[in-house]
Amino acid sequence: MNPVIRAQGLSRRYGSTVALDAVNFEIPAGRIVGLIGPNGAGKTTALKAILGLGPFTGQLEVLGLDPRRQRAELMQQVSFIADVAVLPRWLKVRQALEITAGLHPRFDRERAEAFLANTEIKHNSRIGALSKGMVTQLHLALVMAIDARLLVLDEPTLGLDIIYRKSFYDALLNDYFDGERTILLTTHQVEEVEHILTDLMFISHGRIVLDESMDALGEKYLEVAVRPDQAERARALGPLSERGTLGRQQFIFEGRGRDELAALGEVRVPGVADLFVAKVRRTAP
Repeated sequence: MNPVIRAQGLSRRYGSTVALDAVNFEIPAGRIVGLIGPNGAGKTTALKAILGLGPFTGQLEVLGLDPRRQRAELMQQVSFIADVAVLPRWLKVRQALEITAGLHPRFDRERAEAFLANTEIKHNSRIGALSKGMVTQLHLALVMAIDARLLVLDEPTLGLDIIYRKSFYDALLNDYFDGERTILLTTHQVEEVEHILTDLMFISHGRIVLDESMDALGEKYLEVAVRPDQAERARALGPLSERGTLGRQQFIFEGRGRDELAALGEVRVPGVADLFVAKVRRTAP
C-alpha cells in the first residue's frame, strides 16, 4: 500500500533561513503521527507544504497527489484544524454548518448535528459569543463530520484548559479515528497526546531527528535511574542525556540492551517529553 504522505528531499528557505533541510519521511495509512518540535523547527512549514499552502523544493506526494498542482483535488480528501480562532466570530453556528456542507463534498451534516446535540451549543448562537471550549467543540463537530482520509491538526488545543484538551483528544480517538483514516498533528503538550499516537517524529532546525513507531521506542530508547555509585559507569556507555532528580541521575540511552542497563539501576521507557529534549539537544548544530 502506498504511503499517505511521502517526502523526499523536502526543502524550504526563507531568505538565508533554512526552514526544511532536505527532509525525508513516509507516513503510512491508518496512523496517528505526532510531529513534535520547538518553535521555528519547521513544523508549520512542513504542514503548509503538505496542504499545498506554501512553495517547496524536492518531492512530496500526499494521497498520491502533488499538493502544488493538484490542491483542489487533494483538499476533497483532507481536513485541517489550526487554532480555533480561525472561525469568524460573526458567524452563527447554523451558518457554519451550512457553509461547510456547501464547501466540502464529504461533509455529513447529520453526523455534525449528532455531535453538537451532546454539547450546550445552540444553533442560533454567534461564534463570538461562545467560550473557546465551545468553539473547539464546534470545530471538532465540523471536522469529524467530514469523511476525510487525512486529518491535519496544527496546535488544535492551543489556549484551552486541560479539561477541554482531554475532551478534544478523547473525542478524536473514540469518535473519529477508525484505523483507516490518518491523523498528523503538532502540539507542544506532548504528554497529553503520547497515549493516542502510533508514530512519532521529532523535527529540529528543519531536520527530522527521530522517526519511530511508538512500539519501537521502548526497544530503542531506555531511561535509567542510576545509583550515585554507578554514575561514572553509566556515563562511560555514552548516554543521550543526563539530568539529576531526587538524589539520582537519570540517563537516557539509545541502542543499549535492557539487561546491560539493569545493572546500573531502575530501567524504564522514557517519556516523550524527556526523549524529545534529549534528542533535540544532542542534534543541535
